[in-house]
Amino acid sequence: MTQQTLPETFRLRSGNFNLLVLRLLDPRPEAVLPALGDQFRKAPGFLRFAPIVLGLEDLVAAPEEVDFRGLIEGLHALEIVPVGVIGGNPAMKQAATAAGLPSLRVVGGRDDEAPQQQSPVVAVEAAPAQPGSDFKGTGRAAMLVTDPVRAGQRIYAEGADMVITATVNAGAEVLADGNIHVYGALRGRAIAGAQGDTEARVFALNFDPELIAIAGYYAVRDGLGHAPIGKPVQTRLEGEEMRFEKLG
Repeated sequence: MTQQTLPETFRLRSGNFNLLVLRLLDPRPEAVLPALGDQFRKAPGFLRFAPIVLGLEDLVAAPEEVDFRGLIEGLHALEIVPVGVIGGNPAMKQAATAAGLPSLRVVGGRDDEAPQQQSPVVAVEAAPAQPGSDFKGTGRAAMLVTDPVRAGQRIYAEGADMVITATVNAGAEVLADGNIHVYGALRGRAIAGAQGDTEARVFALNFDPELIAIAGYYAVRDGLGHAPIGKPVQTRLEGEEMRFEKLG
């Protein structure tokens, strides 16, 4: 009898992914979830359905005091998807695993190694610019985006700067591992230094963003302080503080 060979139905591959880490300072869902909800209401659509890791390294609570199931249910209600935990002692990791959150490991690190504070804010499926092209600038490659970035679009310049010669509309999101230059209006969300580059900057000729982020530090529209809205602005980090400076 001839043995029939079944067609291949799947393949397993290892992969590295950059995930936002929510570092818990309080173990109580009733304290954490309302604060998260307030932040996300200020930037509608930010991190919607994004995978997120719970950082336990800052918690001083006993494992039984951390309501992992309550946190999971609350995050799902906010349309955020918790996928695991990092940091914490063995008992806390065991409690998280029992609730359905496995302990994750930093690539190349130990099981108990926590990520740096500048956790990359990349947790999206990024599409290439359409139309667009890559060109060589000073120091590193850059992605050129020539059409307006529409609401609902996400464009990611991996390992590069991003240069946009049109408008980033409200509800759109642009991300780059390097700098972001917007030679038009920035009305959506801009995330520079997505791999943790604290020297990255965001430049916009018309600065009016829903959210701005550099190397994991971010500010939403209500937190821009005295930033010159509607003016040419560069955004940079100074320590852990975000600075908004008028250009020209």
